[in-house]
Amino acid sequence: MTEATDLAERAGDRDPRIGLRAVVALRRLLEQLEAVQVRSARHQGWSWQEIAAELGVSRQAVHKKHGRR
Repeated sequence: MTEATDLAERAGDRDPRIGLRAVVALRRLLEQLEAVQVRSARHQGWSWQEIAAELGVSRQAVHKKHGRR
């Protein structure tokens, strides 16, 4: 988790260039983590509705984003 911690720290940097680059990297990391967890949930038999409820989005949104993977 040091990468995430380092990125979170840099996201608060006073230099906007450093902060914004860290925000972009955090977004990428978050997307990867979400994909891993959605795959895990699906492999464990979770429905799209259950996953959507945990993510706070609609079933359609989570299926559209992760359904083809």
